[in-house]
Amino acid sequence: QVQLVESGGGLVLPGGSLRLSCSVTGSTSNTRAVGWFRQAPGKDREFVARFLWRERGTSYADSVRGRFTISKDSAKSTIDLQMNNLTPDDTAVYYCAADAYRRALSAYSGTGAYDYWGPGTQVTVSS
Repeated sequence: QVQLVESGGGLVLPGGSLRLSCSVTGSTSNTRAVGWFRQAPGKDREFVARFLWRERGTSYADSVRGRFTISKDSAKSTIDLQMNNLTPDDTAVYYCAADAYRRALSAYSGTGAYDYWGPGTQVTVSS
């Protein structure tokens, strides 16, 4: 079992920045990837970025590439998401997720590849 808890959400002005953190605890021996997803009201949950837990590779959605950076803090056992140049379209509940067993790399941009989910943290971008 892997437990995930997100933190760092809040209200920010357009053009501002936020840093989200996903605390990863429990048994990560089978974890290949930790991903960030987001869900806006009335929309499906969508992929934002993912980090390969041991291989350390990253991948981003086109909508956030160049603005968001995903990274791992091994000392704290967190996967962090630095979000810059935020726009109102980034407003959503942000979730982190981890897998329970290895999938094909291409699968990790979909929600189906993840078995454990955090409760989410709200990010609101508004003036």
